[in-house]
Amino acid sequence: MIFDLIYGRLDFTSALVGILACLLIIFFVLPFHEWAHGFVAYKLGDKTAKYSGRLSLNPLTHIDPMGAVCLLLFNFGWAKPVPVDPRYFKNPKAGMALVALAGPVANLLAATVGGLLLNAVVVFGGIQIITGGFLFYVYLFLQYYFTINVFLAVFNLIPIPPLDGSKILFMFLPDKWVYNIYRYQQFFFIAIYVLLFTGVLSVPMNAASGAIQSGILWLTRLPFLPFV
Repeated sequence: MIFDLIYGRLDFTSALVGILACLLIIFFVLPFHEWAHGFVAYKLGDKTAKYSGRLSLNPLTHIDPMGAVCLLLFNFGWAKPVPVDPRYFKNPKAGMALVALAGPVANLLAATVGGLLLNAVVVFGGIQIITGGFLFYVYLFLQYYFTINVFLAVFNLIPIPPLDGSKILFMFLPDKWVYNIYRYQQFFFIAIYVLLFTGVLSVPMNAASGAIQSGILWLTRLPFLPFV
């Protein structure tokens, strides 16, 4: 978001609105994402997150400074991972897959709330959005909030360690493969950044994110059809 302002892709006011949307995600949605991981793990029998003080929505227990800066700069970021011990699960692989899935689902739930508010502004705001007044910036704020949440969900579902999607993939892989992948996890982490900053992931991620956004906007528009 800040880079968009620096390189002239956004005017100052639009960039400020985008930064405010990012701050909302940093202080409320990313903690919700991590809490969801810990909550599902707790329900499956692992109390590690609870005992480490991470089964909380307090942003101070979850914020990762580097992840927050990356979200403000590049529109993607992360919080401190919640500790999970799969040995407490009856089925460790399936348990980890469910715990991993909870995070992206939290982002999609947050995006759904944003979709409902977006549709409400469009339906009841009407011409005021086009005229560029205050309601336009409310719409823009919700658009940033909605889009970034969907993007974060898609990003986290990429099946590359240490992202959540890898834990879901591991449920279907032999233990030996999973062990070998974990051995080289740090290299996969570097590969993610290379793929992101070279734009290799842009096409598939934009396609997936666009499809999900369209689906959520369609779904969240249904309650407002009587007012259209």
